[in-house]
Amino acid sequence: MAYDDKTAERVRKLLSGRSDVSEKKMMGGLCFMVQGRMCCSVSGKGGLLVRVGAGAQQSMLGEPHVSPMDMGGRTMTGFVRVAPEGYRTEGALKAWITRGLDFVATMPTGESSRKSTRPKAPNKAPNKAPKRHQVKPRARVSRS
Repeated sequence: MAYDDKTAERVRKLLSGRSDVSEKKMMGGLCFMVQGRMCCSVSGKGGLLVRVGAGAQQSMLGEPHVSPMDMGGRTMTGFVRVAPEGYRTEGALKAWITRGLDFVATMPTGESSRKSTRPKAPNKAPNKAPKRHQVKPRARVSRS
């Protein structure tokens, strides 16, 4: 399903003053990346996906025309889906885009922010194959 070109153009216009915005087709729609991070997306399933962060997600789900963002049967933490009625006016769309921009601004920038926060496993010596027990040939016994 194709995304709504008119909504994409409206979002593009709101973000046009920024030099750190790029567009990328993904997640079944057109994503607007800010500083290399997903800010929002015009969804092919309808509506606008907005990255608001896990802390704000629950409170925003109580707002009119807002639902959880589901992908493949899983609810995506930190994202909400806004139905078209929720961003019908320019002011409403700008408010949602601003929420996405505000969250992206809180994210760390740079290459180091993309590294895993899990502790590294301690260096171990490379595994060596266990030595196989070699069977020594038996001495020949002559039978006479």
